[in-house]
Amino acid sequence: MSDFLVRSLQQTGVLTDVEIEALRHVNSRERIVTARTDIDHDDFSDSIHLIMDGLACRYKIWAEGERRILSLLVPGDLCGGHATMPFIFHNKVAALTNCTIADIPRQTMAELIDRYPRIARALWWVTLAKLSTTQAWLANMGRPADKRMAHFFCEVLVRLQATDLADENSYDLGLTQFDLAEIFGLSNVHVNRVLKALKASGLMAVSNRRVTIFDVRRLKKLAEFDPGYLHDVASATMEGRPKSVQEPIARRRA
Repeated sequence: MSDFLVRSLQQTGVLTDVEIEALRHVNSRERIVTARTDIDHDDFSDSIHLIMDGLACRYKIWAEGERRILSLLVPGDLCGGHATMPFIFHNKVAALTNCTIADIPRQTMAELIDRYPRIARALWWVTLAKLSTTQAWLANMGRPADKRMAHFFCEVLVRLQATDLADENSYDLGLTQFDLAEIFGLSNVHVNRVLKALKASGLMAVSNRRVTIFDVRRLKKLAEFDPGYLHDVASATMEGRPKSVQEPIARRRA
């Protein structure tokens, strides 16, 4: 668990060796959450959840029973990591695939924030990156379906590359077309039609829940995809980061 937590926060480029060591000694409880199951049933949980394996989401269910996926959570993502006390989000977090979750005591995170200001700064950086990603999703909602879907697949490629879960042009997604429909606010039939069109255009294909992008440059061009909003993904945003943040990242890679 500690490696996932360190990697999640270290991408901000602001942590010292002492703070990294403190994160590596955080106690947690690991558990398996099966697909289609809520990760947390209680808005007032005393734990913060770290995704270690699998894909999860935040979602909202309307009175008619329709579910809308609000955000995608990949390995390394924290659920509410900046909230040192229970906070009601008015939405739920669920596993989309089988997930391995690490539950970190909320009190432990509060103590880290109080003792290490750089950890607090890193958590807020990650929180702002999540807000930026949410804004990108909102901006995409009014666009044509092919551009909207292309943008999503480009984003997931970049996010999974940052955790070594994707190669140059492909990755396992593990989502059904019904999941995608709930992400894009489209019907399952419409999602299927757009995926076929993207494949016919020689851009990408989804087969056995694996995404293969035949031409990454062209797909990014169609989507007008600029990874700069993914501020917590160092490998994708070097050119968009302040110099003070770029330099520590460059030193670590050297």
